[in-house]
Amino acid sequence: GPQSRLPERIARTSYRTPVNGSPSKNGDVVVHVFAKTDVGRTREHNEDAFVVADLTTMNATLQPEVRTPRPGKRGSLFMVADGMGGAAAGEIASLMATEVVVQELEALWRQSAEADPETFARAIKAAAETANARIHHFATEHPENRGMGTTATIAGFLGDTLFLAQVGDSRAYLIRNGSALQITKDQSLMQKLVEAGEITVEEAEVSERRNIILQALGPEASVKVDLTVQQLRRGDTLMLCSDGLSGLVRIDDIARLVNESPDLMSTCKNLIDLANENGGPDNITVVTARFEGDGLQPASQHEYVGHRAYVSPSEMRITMPVDADAVRQSMAALDAREGSTAPMAEVEVEPVGYTSGDFLLRDTAPLAPAPVVRSGQRLSVAQVRLIFASITVVVGAWLAWLYLLRG
Repeated sequence: GPQSRLPERIARTSYRTPVNGSPSKNGDVVVHVFAKTDVGRTREHNEDAFVVADLTTMNATLQPEVRTPRPGKRGSLFMVADGMGGAAAGEIASLMATEVVVQELEALWRQSAEADPETFARAIKAAAETANARIHHFATEHPENRGMGTTATIAGFLGDTLFLAQVGDSRAYLIRNGSALQITKDQSLMQKLVEAGEITVEEAEVSERRNIILQALGPEASVKVDLTVQQLRRGDTLMLCSDGLSGLVRIDDIARLVNESPDLMSTCKNLIDLANENGGPDNITVVTARFEGDGLQPASQHEYVGHRAYVSPSEMRITMPVDADAVRQSMAALDAREGSTAPMAEVEVEPVGYTSGDFLLRDTAPLAPAPVVRSGQRLSVAQVRLIFASITVVVGAWLAWLYLLRG
């Protein structure tokens, strides 16, 4: 639309969200939001887009005006998209992405009979995938826009939990207890090289190849959405931004400006001003949201903040790792009672939690193979149970391994 060519767009919102299933069921979560985008110092057009929406009323801020949504139990949406493709293609892609995500969340989430976090998370991921398909289809039908695409950082807030769908290298940061931490992972060449130990983070920040991304919405028919989760605490500030900011403003400066600024409007202005002072070679977009209220627990110094893959309860039942020590103890108990008709000892299964966004097996030692059964040999009840237990453990470990490969 015409607003995409304005040099600056802002949106401000402040509202209360009744908490459904939060730590304090009688308390509210107060969300203050301010968003701003700037064309930067060298670009002629702004190819960034953002959206802030109340998902109960579907009151979406896509234009430069102040809105105050009514409270809602369906949560909130915050999104930043950074378009690419030259000419007007980037503007079209980023605007399409924001519009499609809002439309899909209306259909898949707001109108759904289900209101649980798993349904919400699935809807956010599906909305990103649909946006990819729509942009790709548009480019196919308009050859002059072939190759168009956009990054997307989509944050959905429900109860006291933030779900993030990530494609590309726009980012989400969480500022807690004075420190800023990145909670998304760039889908970029530099990120892969850092993870492989080929270069340092500092080298990646100044590399000439730092703008090479491995995924975006639109260029390919399918996309792999990185879905993560983060529990929010009272006083947290969420910041989404395009790489026009994150590529020019260090994380320590992000924390400092968020902590020093008297309000979110000043926060966004100061962050964009610093990016422009550092050259402003790209469009700059910032969405900030501060979370307050008795519906959130106070922050702890020891909670993990960072990239953490979302695993739904249904997936967890399939891929939950097995405590191998408990399995071996149970097998030993079976051996001791060979021939007994006593019930088989229960195998304790417990999750080991998240580490760098993945589930890890507590004990990665190879599991003992199932007993070999010779022809004509009768098996005792204990041996049959032991074989069954071994097969169950091996299958469980195999499924967990497949999940880790897939992730």
